[in-house]
Amino acid sequence: MDQLPILVIEDETSIASFIAMYLEKEGYSVTVAATGAEGLAQASEKMPRVVILDLMLPDIDGFEICRLLRGESDVPIIMLTARDDATDKVNGLELGADDYITKPFDPRELVARVKSVLRRAEPHDGDDVLTAGEIVLDPVRHEVTCSGDEVSLTAKEFDLLAYLILNRGLALSRQQLLEQVWGYEFFGDTRTVDVHINQLRKKLGGALNIETVRSIGYKLSG
Repeated sequence: MDQLPILVIEDETSIASFIAMYLEKEGYSVTVAATGAEGLAQASEKMPRVVILDLMLPDIDGFEICRLLRGESDVPIIMLTARDDATDKVNGLELGADDYITKPFDPRELVARVKSVLRRAEPHDGDDVLTAGEIVLDPVRHEVTCSGDEVSLTAKEFDLLAYLILNRGLALSRQQLLEQVWGYEFFGDTRTVDVHINQLRKKLGGALNIETVRSIGYKLSG
């Protein structure tokens, strides 16, 4: 089986080598670029399945790299940066980045994020569904079944469930869920997430294993 190519655009050699080591352990083929210009060239040549992009590069701003990459393809982009300003995060995601991780970071979390964006980037057709145990979510028909029985969900419950399934195994903060499911224009209380999680638990019962991650948010296991 061919190794999936991943491009890391990062000017700090130690960090780039660290990332490459963990990704290669997972079976990915990793190319490292130390500048934005080199990264753009490698993106055209290697056709990576995921790009991990540092924002603070010596030649071209990471936001500009993201904009240029997104203008050429739909390759998933994970921004990796020491800047944790909320405005930077929103700007990056609005430019088309798929995820945003701040330094310092847990390499295992980065690997999990890579796997997550790869799952989300898989092509969907009319027969494609999302599954979690006995739960089947059909994004085209907008239907959810549990052990073969149809379950009635509101639009936001449906979107929340889909996001949880796509990010199975990841600890997701309440704020992250608000941003990804409700959208950046939503400024409501994070208790909104708790209410919807509780509704999913009630409607899907023991078939849906949503764990509460203390001081963070929630994680779909299984």
